[in-house]
Amino acid sequence: MLNSNTTSSTRLDSALLICIPTCHRSEPKREREIKPFPIATPPPYPSRNSRFIDHLSLSLSEPAYTQKKPSILPSPTMNIFRLAGDMTHLISILVLLLKIYATKTCSGISLKTQELYALVFVTRYLDLFTDFISVYNTVMKLVFIGSTLAIVWCMRRHPVVRRSYDRELDTFRHYFLVAGCFALALVLHEKFTFQEVFWAFSIYLEAVAILPQLVLLQRSGNVDNLTGQYIFFLGAYRAFYILNWIYRYFTEQRFSRWIACISGLAQTALYVDFFYYYFLSWKNNAALKLPA
Repeated sequence: MLNSNTTSSTRLDSALLICIPTCHRSEPKREREIKPFPIATPPPYPSRNSRFIDHLSLSLSEPAYTQKKPSILPSPTMNIFRLAGDMTHLISILVLLLKIYATKTCSGISLKTQELYALVFVTRYLDLFTDFISVYNTVMKLVFIGSTLAIVWCMRRHPVVRRSYDRELDTFRHYFLVAGCFALALVLHEKFTFQEVFWAFSIYLEAVAILPQLVLLQRSGNVDNLTGQYIFFLGAYRAFYILNWIYRYFTEQRFSRWIACISGLAQTALYVDFFYYYFLSWKNNAALKLPA
């Protein structure tokens, strides 16, 4: 009798277990699988083909391949020295335009130097209509090209201004400078592409473009106030850019502006003699005179 009761109880328990819904059965807990968070690999260092910073390149005088996206403001590599260089360069052109349009004379100004600067800006800013960096960069490029071409046009075509051009004193053979700089750009460049070669050419040519102007002033002897101010601000622009390159050398992880740096040092050295006599004239409150 006891065994039969035990057997009946066991069968009843089995029947109850079968009737329990599966949703109430306890299942072993599964550990949540944790997937590692994907880490984005940094993009490769931009090549110089995505050009021009720069001027100004940066900078306005440097190729513009470090930009990330278009902006209204200057590029991220802008600093106080580069901005000061851009502003003094702009002031030098405004002073020269003031002299020409206010006095209706271009006496003491070298047309050959202005033609060299026009060639410098046109060949340097070939990326103007292909690569947009910022509104600031684009506007400054257009200003430099347009103002220099306007100066050349006035000295050649303006019926009043061209009469005061010192043709007899402005006899420097500037085409030798163009040929030499272009040959140097074919040999010394960062990459053998169309824009790279012409960018290097513009850097080399800008370094020596002031030579016809300095020779003309030495032949004429006396330098009027506006012409002296023009050359002073032009030399200050290059001096500020040297400080800009020094600053960027110590603050940027990868600095590759050696062509512009060496050419800028050579260009600034050409102004040393002028700065010396400019300082003497300012100190003695006398007219600026350069030795013949």
